[in-house]
Amino acid sequence: QVQLVESGGGLVQAGGSLRLSCAASGSIFSVNDMGWYRQAPGKQRELVAIIAAGGSTRYADSVKGRFTISRDNAKNAVYLQMRSLKPEDAARYYCNADVAPYSSRLYFNYWGQGTQVTVSS
Repeated sequence: QVQLVESGGGLVQAGGSLRLSCAASGSIFSVNDMGWYRQAPGKQRELVAIIAAGGSTRYADSVKGRFTISRDNAKNAVYLQMRSLKPEDAARYYCNADVAPYSSRLYFNYWGQGTQVTVSS
């Protein structure tokens, strides 16, 4: 079965950096768009960044210039390099991807379990 697993979260001081990783595993035929979302307590889940299979990227205005999304298609992985972290970046970060399992070769949307990012001021 396809699953997404995030890693790299943790506690960091404001102004610091973290790199999040997400790898899709299972019997995978193809992976299309991959992205990162976050949700802070009392707030709605929001898109942070997305990267298409061809490499084009989009970012939320709040992270533009500070975060960089990238992917490794050979590893079915997506990464989020976060720099100049602010307290308002603190949230649980979720990996999301459109993945086609080998069994069906049809795309389904998958979510990871999330990884916590805490930013101290």
